[in-house]
Parts: sequence; structure tokens; C-alpha cells
Amino acid sequence: MRAFFIATLLLSTPALANNTDVTDIQRVMDNFREAVVSHDGARLSALFIPEGSTWLNVLKSPAKVRVGSYQDFAKFVSTTKSALNPQHSHIKIHTDGTIASAYFDFVFMIDGKVQNTGSETWQLVKGPDGWRIAAITYSSEPRL
Repeated sequence: MRAFFIATLLLSTPALANNTDVTDIQRVMDNFREAVVSHDGARLSALFIPEGSTWLNVLKSPAKVRVGSYQDFAKFVSTTKSALNPQHSHIKIHTDGTIASAYFDFVFMIDGKVQNTGSETWQLVKGPDGWRIAAITYSSEPRL
């Protein structure tokens, strides 16, 4: 019986760690949203690995890839006077405890109006300071 209990405990440990990681990654996503809404570019920047992160915007029509940076987005967030509200739905997070991906649909609101919609994927890495965003790629259908 004791061997069964130990085996059960050992087999369940990775699942517990994975649930903790998923919760921590969701917290990164929540912190991202809160930083954007509160115009806190420094807090937003702290969510990314400073050694180099990728930021790609893929326009759906006409098809075009635009390369950006989290630094440019953080500057926009810090300096705009408009109300910003990124909304994420249908979130799927996959992780092995060291790397992770988050895939979701988004609506980006400016001053209460939809400005952009699409799908987004984040690549995250877990380092000594916890989870950080390594890359963001999103499809884009701006409402200009």
C-alpha cells in the first residue's frame, strides 16, 4: 500500500507543477493586460526577456509581415492618452515547465472602440525570475 501511495504521488507531481506553471503564465497575461490598461510601459517591458524578443504583426489583407518590438509597444502604451483595453479569449496554454506557448484570440480596444482583432501566440521561457515573453506573433485585421 505504501508503494502504491508513493507511486501515485510521484506520478501526480508533474501535473501539479504543470498547473502551477499554467497559473503563472496566466498571471503574466493578466499583468500584460493590466500594464497596457494602466499605461505602464516599464511594467510591460519587464514581462519580456531583455536579451531579445520577437514581435511580429501579420496583416491578413493584404498579406504582409511587419516586424516590431516590445519596446515600441511599451513606448506607445506609456505615451498615448487614449484608453487601451486588450481583451483575450479562447486561451490555450501548453508548457513542459521550461518553455510554453499561449494561443488566443484578441480584440484591441482604443477609447472603447474595436481597433484590431485577430489571433495571437506568445512563446514564453522560464528563467530564474519566472516566466518571461520571448516572442509575440499576431494576425491582424485593423479597423481603420
